[in-house]
Amino acid sequence: MDATELAEILAAAKVPAARDPRPVICVGAGGIVQAAHLPAYRKAGLPVTALVDLDLERARALAAKFDIPVVARSVADAVRQSPQNAVFDVAVPAGALASVLPDLPDGSAVLLQKPMGETLAGARAILALCRSKHFTAAVNFQLRWAPAMLVARSLASAGLIGQMHEMQVLVDVFTPWDLWTFLSSAPRLEILYHSIHYVDLARAWLGNPHRVLAKTVRNPLTPSLAATKSTILMDYGEWLRVLIATNHTNNFEADQISRVRWEGTEGAIEATMGVNLDYPVGRPDTLRFARRGEPWTNVPLSGNWFIDAFIGSMGSLQAYVAGESTELPTSVESAFDTMRVVEAAYLSNERDGVSLPE
Repeated sequence: MDATELAEILAAAKVPAARDPRPVICVGAGGIVQAAHLPAYRKAGLPVTALVDLDLERARALAAKFDIPVVARSVADAVRQSPQNAVFDVAVPAGALASVLPDLPDGSAVLLQKPMGETLAGARAILALCRSKHFTAAVNFQLRWAPAMLVARSLASAGLIGQMHEMQVLVDVFTPWDLWTFLSSAPRLEILYHSIHYVDLARAWLGNPHRVLAKTVRNPLTPSLAATKSTILMDYGEWLRVLIATNHTNNFEADQISRVRWEGTEGAIEATMGVNLDYPVGRPDTLRFARRGEPWTNVPLSGNWFIDAFIGSMGSLQAYVAGESTELPTSVESAFDTMRVVEAAYLSNERDGVSLPE
């Protein structure tokens, strides 16, 4: 790949953005908002005008750090003190989404934190609520907007790997689940709150699978937690394997892996998701590409999954409501299909498998 070809590939891997972005009202002042949402919006020049949280002390401290003028305990208070065309960034646990959304003004533009509820029934209720209130709503499945994933997609779209026959996600790391207290009693954990990113990434590339096969496994070192290991096969026919394999209990640092690999008839792409390595410190994302029979070449990246992908989630919604884009890739309708795949994985875990013949 020469310099001109590489420049074209990188130019095509752009994050969507509105020329004149609307102000943002953040609902929720938890860890992910502090670590990713607000730093990403500041980097992208997206104005945040209000922060809503029941814990006013925490919200005020965070607002002071990011120069947010309005702090409120309720959505109604924030709306009264904010511009009418504000976009809502609802970053609350999945179980709280259905109780927060009714408070938003009808017709609002809304970005919902993933997952879209805790079950498919919950996702269906959220979808119905968004429709009844005439929201323009998307879900924050941000991995697809990570710089490495955008460039990988650009490489594949240029035909540089030929016909893809393998998409593989391998995550073998140590994740300190105790950082999220609300997950300590969650009946569903790994797929719903982590591998859902990879499920959505596969759907972004390939659409919905024909069927799903999955198995989840618990860890004896953390007996109070639900399953923290998963294997998911997404069935796209006999010529393409899509595998997601995760293990969050590997605390042998030197052997940790966090990558996505695409293999085609003419070449391969491999991305490293650095945020999973030494979490929450993380390492830089990387991307490399090889044509068949040639050595690997490192491809330059302009950022990482955390925090740059969060710019894409909000940017795509902002561009859509501004009429500057005709697509809303992570709309609640599309996100509902991601939730359908997740539900299928849990159902497969419960029902599938064949006992050994006599």
